[in-house]
Amino acid sequence: MQGGSFFRGYTKLCKGLAVILLLVHLLVQLFPSAVNYLALIPARTIPFAWNLITAGYVEQTIPGVIISIVGLLLFGKLLEPLWGTKELSKFVFIVNFSISMCVFVTAIVLYYVTQQESYLYTPLSGFYGILSGLLVGIKQLMPDQELNLFVLKIKGKWIPSLVALISVVVSFFVNDLVSYLPVILFGIYMSWVYLRYFQKRLETGLKGDPSEEFSFSSFFPAFLRPVLDPIASIFHRLLCGRSDRADSRGQTLETSSLTGSDSTEANRRRERGQRALEQRLAEKLAAVRSTESTSHDASEEV
Repeated sequence: MQGGSFFRGYTKLCKGLAVILLLVHLLVQLFPSAVNYLALIPARTIPFAWNLITAGYVEQTIPGVIISIVGLLLFGKLLEPLWGTKELSKFVFIVNFSISMCVFVTAIVLYYVTQQESYLYTPLSGFYGILSGLLVGIKQLMPDQELNLFVLKIKGKWIPSLVALISVVVSFFVNDLVSYLPVILFGIYMSWVYLRYFQKRLETGLKGDPSEEFSFSSFFPAFLRPVLDPIASIFHRLLCGRSDRADSRGQTLETSSLTGSDSTEANRRRERGQRALEQRLAEKLAAVRSTESTSHDASEEV
């Protein structure tokens, strides 16, 4: 009974994606040649263009598929009630495709620079990029919420940065993990680009999140931000084409008005995240009490 109530907390979308990850993993274990058609192999992406989409759902190792499924269920449980099923599906698709495109272009460039064919023929795949992207969503919506990361408690706003740092450090010592590094880093960056500039906010009708708490430099320690902010402004102009933001009717909101609304928007995100967490905790507590009450009544009858 208690275990059943626990599993009810996960959303249907995340359960469905978890089943896909498991089935694809079993497929490549039973038929290893399937990796050649589902994983991203830059030399074969043309004409096998579908691997730009399928590669993100191919976990080739048992630890990889376990981490991906557990992370998907946990992070999706936090984000889907706030974004909605449609937006979470859209986020996963866009981030997954963007990661594959970035990895494909990077592999081609590295091949022409180094002339090493391994960049063209190494199968690249994994759900880690989308997981790291979901962490960016947690940073946006629950920046000050403390989350348990193994034995550590860390605020949501620092988790993507910590994951990126650990991935870079570990890749120097474990050669097998080097192929995961670009997937993770592109996952963090492309999800930030989407959430920062393109995700439509239902409560305002605007696209993106211009708040200072979600700027590119917010992923780094404060002492680096004076150096990073000028660089980030260049990418901002490239992505937006202008420093002002336009609303859904084509009207322009001045930068000064956006600055005044940054803190309000950040507070709204925190409040939504806190309310969602409190609601889930209340539902879980009620389910546990109901189970205990049922067990007590049954014992009295006996």
